[in-house]
Amino acid sequence: MITLEDLKPAEGSVKKSKRVGRGRSSGHGKTSCRGNNGEGQRSGNSHKRGFEGGQMPSYRQAPKLKGFTNYFAIPCAEINVSTLAKLDVKEVNLQYLKDNNLVDRMAERLRVLGNGEIKKAVKVSAYYVTASAKEKIEAAGGEVIIG
Repeated sequence: MITLEDLKPAEGSVKKSKRVGRGRSSGHGKTSCRGNNGEGQRSGNSHKRGFEGGQMPSYRQAPKLKGFTNYFAIPCAEINVSTLAKLDVKEVNLQYLKDNNLVDRMAERLRVLGNGEIKKAVKVSAYYVTASAKEKIEAAGGEVIIG
């Protein structure tokens, strides 16, 4: 039967602690493995996170950030009329553009902008269409569905 007196740690798992400050001949005397004098060598030394010895801390030297990020903004994909003219399809919507890697896949809405020209009829379904884009698409015989 095993008793508490028989229990002992596994071989090599317990190391003897280093005895410092026991004279020069030990190799760990005088400064007790702490190097030369200074604030860090004193007992009870502690200072705040970011403390740089009295020098102005880097986080206070850096300029303050201006502005903010609107976490409630809905990501929109934007596409120009000139890009629509290059596509060989009759109908364009956000899902088609995502499937063909023409817009960011995280976009939830599609905005059509009026930069460029279009000569063919295209049915465009988007959340927002600029006045000039709508005019150009309808002049080419296309259709615009907003919503």
